[in-house]
Order: sequence, then C-alpha cells, then structure tokens
Amino acid sequence: MISRIVLAGLGAASLAVAAGPAWAASSETYRQLNLFGDVFERVRAEYVEEVEDEQLIESAIKGMLAALDPHSSYLSAKAYKNMQVQTRGEFGGLGIEVTMENGLVKVVSPIDDTPAARAGMQPGDLITFIDGEPVMGLTLNQAVDRMRGPVDSKIVITVRRASVDQPFDVTVIRAIIRIQSVRWHTEGDIGYVRVTSFNEQTEPGLKKAIEELDAEIDGAMKGVVLDLRNNPGGLLDQAVAVSDAFLEQGEIVSTRGRKLEGAQRYNARPGDLASGLPVVVLINGGSASASEIVAGALQDHRRAVILGTRSFGKGSVQTIIPLPGDGAMRLTTARYYTPSGRSIQATGIEPDILVGAAVVQPVDQAPLRREHSLRGRLEGEDDPADVGEDAGAESEAGAEDPEAVAPESIVEDYQLQRALDLIRGVSLFEDKV
Repeated sequence: MISRIVLAGLGAASLAVAAGPAWAASSETYRQLNLFGDVFERVRAEYVEEVEDEQLIESAIKGMLAALDPHSSYLSAKAYKNMQVQTRGEFGGLGIEVTMENGLVKVVSPIDDTPAARAGMQPGDLITFIDGEPVMGLTLNQAVDRMRGPVDSKIVITVRRASVDQPFDVTVIRAIIRIQSVRWHTEGDIGYVRVTSFNEQTEPGLKKAIEELDAEIDGAMKGVVLDLRNNPGGLLDQAVAVSDAFLEQGEIVSTRGRKLEGAQRYNARPGDLASGLPVVVLINGGSASASEIVAGALQDHRRAVILGTRSFGKGSVQTIIPLPGDGAMRLTTARYYTPSGRSIQATGIEPDILVGAAVVQPVDQAPLRREHSLRGRLEGEDDPADVGEDAGAESEAGAEDPEAVAPESIVEDYQLQRALDLIRGVSLFEDKV
C-alpha cells in the first residue's frame, strides 16, 4: 500500500500506513497487561448487564487513545469510512469542524454554505447539550456520531457563547455537506480566493481560480488575497501544493517525530502561479493545521503578508493506521515546522499585520467649508466657472456637502478591505517606481 501522510484539520484526518516500531515488553508491561486482563474478565463476569467483548475492547482502545491528546482517537469502521469520504470533499452532517475542550465540544469553524453556518454557529462556540443530552462525559467521536443523522432530520444543540450571558438552543436541519473547497471572485483588479478546507479538490481548484481571475481581469491583475479564515485544515499534500503554487523554491514544511530518521521535508518546485504579484493571506483563530502550514511557509519566505488575527495553533501530524475489522486509529506521530524551524503547536501563526474583525460604519459630520466658499478668495487657475460668490453663502447656510453625506454601504468585512488596500498600495508604489 502506498503510504500517504495527511494532516488532521480537527475534522479531516490523515491517510497513511505507519510502520509499527518493535517494542520490548518489560516485566512491568506484562504486569500492566495482566491487570487489564483481570479488569476485563471481572467486567465480563460481574457487570450488572451483559456486555459484548467487542464493545469492551473497543471502549478500552478509545480510552487509551483519547487520553494521549485531543487529536488521537479510534475510528470504527463507520467512522473510518466517513473520514475517507470527507477527505474527498463530501460528507453528511451539520457542517462544523470541532474539537474537545474541557469535556465540551468546541466549534473550530462552521463550513461555508452549510446548515450550521446558516444557523449562525460561530468559531469558539461550546456545545453543551445535543438533543437535550449532556455532552460532558462523551468522547469527541461519540458526540460527532450523535450530531450526525439522516438527511433533513432536525437536531437541537445547546450552545454556550462567550458574548452571550446564557446558553441558548440552535436548531439545525441535517444535510449532505458538499464542500467546494475553493471559491473566488474579483475585487476590482484584485483576485480574491477563499480556501475553506484542504481536500483532494483544493489544488486543482486553486489553479482554476487563478486562471479564471486572470482572464476576467484581462491580464491586469494587481494581486491576490488568499482567504484562509476559519479553514480548519485537511490534507498535508494539499497544503504543500497550495504553498508551492506561490513559491519558486525553498522548504515549505518539515515533519519530525520521535526518531530523527523519520523526519520529512517538503520543498517547492519552480513556478509561481501568481507570477510574483503581491499576495495577502487572511487568517484568524479558526485557521488551523494545513492553513497554518500555508501561512507559515509564505510568511517565512516573505512571499505574502499575513493579515488578521493569531491562528489556532495546531502543529501536530496525525497518521491513520488501518486496523483489522475495517476500523483504524488516528495517532499523533509528529510535529510540523515552518521553513524557519518554528513549531506553532499551541502558539499559532502571528500575523504580520494584526487586524481584528470589525464592522466599519461612517459617522455623520457637519458640512465642510472649503477655500472656494470663502468670500474674497483668490481665484484659482482652474476655478470651476460655476463657482461664484453664492457658493460661500450656500455652504454657510448648511447646503449639502458631498463629503458630509454618509456612503451608501457599510464595510462588513474590514479585514478583507484592509487586505485589498494593502495590495493597492503596494501596486501603486511599484507603478510609480
């Protein structure tokens, strides 16, 4: 079988076969295994209700892996199949990427155009109850299984949000989640590309996006905004491919596990999809894993300006190891490092320009007086013919001044507007030079 390492983006996981290292069992190891056998037999014989051996063994495996870190887990045959479907870009559910925090399910990010996003779920939301049943005490996989269900069925989840005093219920209608991982449009003469996740469709989607944007702007594109906000990650090879698309050379990312000989490095190949144009990458607290690989690589190579807020901070690699019975285990096997050698585990990527999410709304202001409104002013060489002495009286009387009128629209995406302004400024400077 071909080995393929993939980063788990908290919801997506890695496809790989890890060669299990030989381990020497000490006498203490055998003693602990005997203890496990004793407990297993006592439960089989004396628990108040009969429990299947398979259920006991599976529960023991789940507990062992879950105790390691938030991203190691056991995948039943059903969960393993769902994970494989998800990495192909289509799966069933609510449309949220989740992790565990203090025994509760934490929303890393809602996926664009899914039931959860339409219901108003936000990054950082804590799910405390699922259809009235408490989440506390469940594993992440158990909670996810309860949130999944037949298409068009209803689920009520209780949410605790930092900005709201009391927990509240959110009703969501389950649906088949089909992810178009890359979306794009033009912002004047700037290309905007949003990558929502890193699945098998991401690299071809990015190439198609740049080609169509360049054609739409008729070869006059001034730069690219790569939006990775609320992107929870996904496949490692896709993160490498997206980074490589903007880099001519150099290291993209390296992974290091317990053994030095197992370290891997991924390097860029010649060819910049954006042809050297300015690139701004948008990140926030929902940008995790593979998103952080891209942001870190482009930041370290000074190929892009990273703008937004600090990313999630998931710097570990998960390997999926198939097990007998069609199940698998997701095991954390390495950390990844940016080209400069940074591990961003639990620290995240710090943006070059810190810009928080905000809504910018113009304020009303009094009419402005200008030089042309003053009586007895000197005539300008290019004075408009229709500007005379009456202009001063009109302005003083409070006539409408163009700058006193509030713009028609409010800037809803302040971070994006800052990114566009940055590219326009760089482009203007280069044109003048």
